[in-house]
Amino acid sequence: MEHQPAFVLHSYPWRETSLIVEILSRDFGRIALVARGAKRPASQFRGILLPFSPLALSWAGRAELKTLVRAEWQGGLAPLRGEGLLAAFYLNELLVRLLPRADAHPGLFASYVQSLAALASGSAAGDGVLRCFELDLLRDLGVAPSFQSCRDGEPIDPALWYRFDLHAGLRRSFDPDEPDRLRGTALIALARRDLSDPIALAGAQPLLKRLIGYHLEGKPLNARRMLIELHGLK
Repeated sequence: MEHQPAFVLHSYPWRETSLIVEILSRDFGRIALVARGAKRPASQFRGILLPFSPLALSWAGRAELKTLVRAEWQGGLAPLRGEGLLAAFYLNELLVRLLPRADAHPGLFASYVQSLAALASGSAAGDGVLRCFELDLLRDLGVAPSFQSCRDGEPIDPALWYRFDLHAGLRRSFDPDEPDRLRGTALIALARRDLSDPIALAGAQPLLKRLIGYHLEGKPLNARRMLIELHGLK
């Protein structure tokens, strides 16, 4: 494979001088590559295999673990700092934990690039960027509800209250003390992928957290824990 647009999601040492690099590629999804000799001072890969840097990668091999042949920095994205950097690590951890290898997701790749650009520029609220990416990821994995109707087929009414059951789907909520209730406006915003309204965002956030947690099988995310501790993410 030659000159494939990609981003490094995670890397870790392999043997004495090499790295295993998990990448998100545009046309092949998540791929594991071995960067031979990447830790040597004179390696062509040294200083370039960094998260959040747009790269063009070339690799070879038929096994699940491919061999990285060439890496070229492409540029075009502003650097991430502070809370935006931590939020971007959260996106990477989500992808490593939930996205199967060798499963193409070009739309999700575009969403990832858009999310990094928004986090770097500060042009959008960080929580909204993360929630939209979570929604895109769940949809690409085929596990997101439609958010347009209840389990009985009744369309969502923006004025009514609902609760999402992880096994049975959406249903009307008549008890004001029932936990995790959300108004129909938040569900409609999710269906439209429009979380620009702070009220809709606040309502949708707990639902997306539950969905993500369910598919992570309850295992915590390190980046989310850091966001909670340092930046008050609920």
